[in-house]
Amino acid sequence: MIVLNCLAELTRLISARGLINAAPILILSRTLELKGTTMTQHETPPIGNIDELVALAKTYFDAAYAMDADKFATIFDPAALVTRRGDGDSVVVTPVAAWLDAVRSITSPQDAGIVRTDQILSITMTRDMALLKLRLRIPPREVTDLLSCFYLNGRWQIVQKVFAAEILA
Repeated sequence: MIVLNCLAELTRLISARGLINAAPILILSRTLELKGTTMTQHETPPIGNIDELVALAKTYFDAAYAMDADKFATIFDPAALVTRRGDGDSVVVTPVAAWLDAVRSITSPQDAGIVRTDQILSITMTRDMALLKLRLRIPPREVTDLLSCFYLNGRWQIVQKVFAAEILA
């Protein structure tokens, strides 16, 4: 596997959009497969899709700040799942439609007058898959999200959200 570290490019893109408070990490990888005596690259979205992933993160942050379920719905695949820790050692998995219903009942950070602290911590991209690690505040909690994405129908879509939340001091 060839791994290309594009930290400088991601830092430039994210900084230009004001979405960074800490240094991000970006790892792009492309897998090459041996077929006969030649190496061929799998079908991959163009490298320029990093811009699309940063835009997806911005849409996610905007939706979270406003608790806008309709905006969230534009970036989640309808079959997506939302996963979090439950009580004790349990895991709670929720279909995205049910999660969006819950979002509609949450007071938004925007309505509460909270200052945004959105951070893209990392983006890892392999062929038509990507993993975004994001951090944001939805008081009284700070939330870390791992968003698994597929490049489907010509765009990046979230297919799995795994998150953990910590109560702010």
